[in-house]
Amino acid sequence: MLGACATADQQGSASSASTDSATSGPKYDVLITNGRIVDGTGNPWYKADIGIAQGKIVAIGSLQNASAARTINAGNRIVSPGFVDLMGQSSFAYVADRPTAESRLRQGITTHASGEGWSHAPQNRFTQPDPEVADGRSYRWTRFSEYFDILEERKLPLNVVHKVGAAQVRRVVLGDNDVDPSARDMAAMKALVRQAMEDGATGLASSLIYPPGNYASTDELVELAKEIAPFGGTYFTHMRNESHDLLGAIDEALEIGRRAGVSVHIYHLKAAGNGNWPLFDKAIDKINAARASGMNVTADIYPYINNGIGLGSFIAPQHYASGRAALLARLDDKQFRDFLRAEIEAPGNVWENWYQNVGSDWGKVVVTQTADNIDSSIVGHSIAESANILGMDVWDTFFELVKAGTSVAPQSMNDGQKRAALNQPWVSVETDTAPANPATSKSTHPRAFGAFPRVLARYVRENQWLSLEDAVRRMTSLPAQSVGIRDRGLIELGMAADIVVFDENRITDTATFAKPMQYAKGIDYLLVNGELVIDDGRNTGARPGQVLRPRIGN
Repeated sequence: MLGACATADQQGSASSASTDSATSGPKYDVLITNGRIVDGTGNPWYKADIGIAQGKIVAIGSLQNASAARTINAGNRIVSPGFVDLMGQSSFAYVADRPTAESRLRQGITTHASGEGWSHAPQNRFTQPDPEVADGRSYRWTRFSEYFDILEERKLPLNVVHKVGAAQVRRVVLGDNDVDPSARDMAAMKALVRQAMEDGATGLASSLIYPPGNYASTDELVELAKEIAPFGGTYFTHMRNESHDLLGAIDEALEIGRRAGVSVHIYHLKAAGNGNWPLFDKAIDKINAARASGMNVTADIYPYINNGIGLGSFIAPQHYASGRAALLARLDDKQFRDFLRAEIEAPGNVWENWYQNVGSDWGKVVVTQTADNIDSSIVGHSIAESANILGMDVWDTFFELVKAGTSVAPQSMNDGQKRAALNQPWVSVETDTAPANPATSKSTHPRAFGAFPRVLARYVRENQWLSLEDAVRRMTSLPAQSVGIRDRGLIELGMAADIVVFDENRITDTATFAKPMQYAKGIDYLLVNGELVIDDGRNTGARPGQVLRPRIGN
């Protein structure tokens, strides 16, 4: 492979790149020369050139005399596979507000995996009461095949892959209330999961701290997960607890995987709350024991000690049993507010109490996003600071911001658990945030703009917790494997040409909690399916992305 030249033709590929350039024009569509290739396997970098044709990598080696329609001199910079974001939330943002893609592209992300407990499909009139609107056009759909048609018709700037949400399926069949499914309901829910997999979803995803996802029993989740098994799907989960009962939540996730016969992936592995930090090593031991027994279990993290969550999650989940609207309607009642405050302040671990997880300190809960009717100057400030800005009591501020649908970033983790996670070969990287456009969004968590460059800048260059090669593996081949996309994540012959060229000494995140809507720096070139979307640091506006439909089983 590293000799004079290795080409796809030498492996039997029928590529147009094999024709003679003297008679039929350039041999390659794009040629990347003088790069240090970090191929995504974790192996040390090597020097080579890359030839790309028809969206594929068709040659790797010494190609200095080859011709191409476009040649990029990497100038000794790093050339790696494009990064795969394992949990990037909404993909419709690329349709409704096309510039949102830049928050991903400037991180080097070429594939976005969408879906947690919620997902874009299935839909009905309850889950999608109003059509989605983009460029004056209205869109409705009921299943993934229809949604995928919309994405492909509108064209994407990067690739997307989707999971079907367990809570989404529950909402379609049962609504938002805390009810148990009947046998007929369960059959309908299972049929929707099976349909999603037939349409091209990559697995089932749950989010078990948010209503109505938290109403699902273990048995319900097992039955849904059984439907993804014939397709080789994975069970992805934001677990039921990430703090005092972290180990019990891992046990549940493993039980679901074992009983359904599927792989398990744990989103944003953490031990939230300083009193719970000692649980993290035990959590890693539990996952390693499951892997040693032959079970495929993986996880991911984001490189921040502040997580992101809806402020309403600080209220115990049982109060959402009749739906979110019913709870919000009661929040103007002072007596009810007093009851909730007492419940939140009470010591004990009856439920995942995020107020306790930040040490009962509103100064450690940063506002990342809120409604238009709230003073926008509170964004980037803590709840305690926001109360001073708004001239209100801190608890009244809390309840008013819950009513406004405010998102926050509680400081619930430490750097020690991030490093401990990255000592495990099965931990990859995610943003856990929807893409955002500085021109249309007020604010967001800084990870929406900086997660992947932050790993390279902070964990590789500054802290030296990871080698460059291992960090790239965790952002490319490992997450690609987790979502079942076998033609991405590696610099190898025949792979899709999703490629990033970056300066390892210059790449950095610039987004902060005070100023989160700032693009990362250092991504010089980015190719999606062989087409440049970032060219010498400039967004080309190209939209060569694809809807990826992993199909492993039948």
